Amino acid sequence: MEGGRVEEVFILDGAQIEQGRPILRLSNATLQLSVMQREADLFREVNRLRETRVTMEQRRLSLRASLVELDYKLRQTEREYERQDEMFKADLTARQDYDEAKDNLEYLTRRRDVTVETLRQDSLFQTIQIQQLEESIDRLRLNLELIKQNKENLTIRAPITGLLSSLIAEVGESKPGGDRLGQVDVEDEFKVRAAIDEHYIARIRSGQAGSFDFAGGTFDLVIRRVYPEVIEGQFEADMEFPDGLRRGQTLQVRIALGELADAMQVPRGGFYQKTGGRWIYVLDEAGEYAVRRQIRLGRQNSQYFEVLEGLEEGETVITSMYDNFGDMERLVMQ
Repeated sequence: MEGGRVEEVFILDGAQIEQGRPILRLSNATLQLSVMQREADLFREVNRLRETRVTMEQRRLSLRASLVELDYKLRQTEREYERQDEMFKADLTARQDYDEAKDNLEYLTRRRDVTVETLRQDSLFQTIQIQQLEESIDRLRLNLELIKQNKENLTIRAPITGLLSSLIAEVGESKPGGDRLGQVDVEDEFKVRAAIDEHYIARIRSGQAGSFDFAGGTFDLVIRRVYPEVIEGQFEADMEFPDGLRRGQTLQVRIALGELADAMQVPRGGFYQKTGGRWIYVLDEAGEYAVRRQIRLGRQNSQYFEVLEGLEEGETVITSMYDNFGDMERLVMQ
């Protein structure tokens, strides 16, 4: 898209719009000047072609006239030479008159050959020159059409039928080429894109159910597509787009990975980075010290780890970072 100054805005954001309908119009003085210059170049080249054709035709006619004149003189010279030849053989004319008639015949013959060759070469050169001029005109016409198309594109139109969800342009504002002016959304093609921790990639599949809370209600979702590529520890999944939402909203989606069951849990914390989930510090009942204890973790989500072994219900543990504790077996609380 060519840049320019916003001259008119035909429709405001938030409106429904049909494909091809004008949204706004830009002006571009540089582009307009370029159109005028290309038109002038094309006009000059067309005139040059016309003048060249006229000049070439005049030269062709001149050479043809010269050839006609030479043919006439050549026939006269041939007759004079034949007469002088017969008379010279019969000793009725001087050697000088015979030689003069012979020389005139040879001269006119060579001159006619040169004229015929000149006419042939001129015809070939004219064909090449005319072809080059016509190709130059075709290129100028093509360039002019492209520039005119760019000028036509200064009127920004809706690429599709949908909702004009944003329009970033005001009358009088200058927009550089390629700048984003807005967005038209196809409302029936929206989807919810979820980023999920790679830990769950083997447990997420199409058709799986999810839900989220919004505006005091709970909405159900169904996973329609799973993207298996993992980027920065996460993969993505597409879900159906529920009614009542707008593009760009952020949701906290819950996905059911299996049947509900009772489980002992500990909050996710920095301790996992140090221990890998193999042990944890457990506080005594008085909260005076903590001892290192082996544990075994199971399932996990974004907030909790499931504890399979090593802890009893109601025990207090330390889940913060362990970097400052080293490999201490016992911590004294102060």
